[in-house]
Amino acid sequence: MVVIRLARGGAKKRPFFNMVVTDSRNPRDGRFIERVGFYDPKAPEGRESLRVNGERLSYWKDKGARLSPTVARLVKQHAKQAAA
Repeated sequence: MVVIRLARGGAKKRPFFNMVVTDSRNPRDGRFIERVGFYDPKAPEGRESLRVNGERLSYWKDKGARLSPTVARLVKQHAKQAAA
């Protein structure tokens, strides 16, 4: 099954997450099909902390990909920010 989830990167105590489309059997930080955004929880004030390519996200959702609970929360948050 294809899922859209977060892959961790960054240094120790300084997380950075890529939002990736991958096969559910692959490891968390392993091989992926496509990168559709990122999330930086420690981004300083004034710097972008969340970016989502909505066009590619909807493409993969139409193909049957499922969102992880965390990615679903972040996408909802991104939609709220875009509306404001």
